Amino acid sequence: MSQTVPTLFVRVERPTFDVVRVVLSSLGIAGICAVTALVLGIALGVSVILRRRRHPPLSVAETGLVLLEARRP
Repeated sequence: MSQTVPTLFVRVERPTFDVVRVVLSSLGIAGICAVTALVLGIALGVSVILRRRRHPPLSVAETGLVLLEARRP
């Protein structure tokens, strides 16, 4: 007895490359990076400003110029 196996055909859709989705996701990632850089830059700027207000840098007029003695080779 010969048994035949039924053949099953499955239609597979052709793969497509969605350029719009790739561009939009790239722009989204770039936007997230830009916002992150902006927030980190603001935080760093505020911290530098607050640190300078607490400890102002010394000016040359207050300390004066100090020359080091020259060493002979």
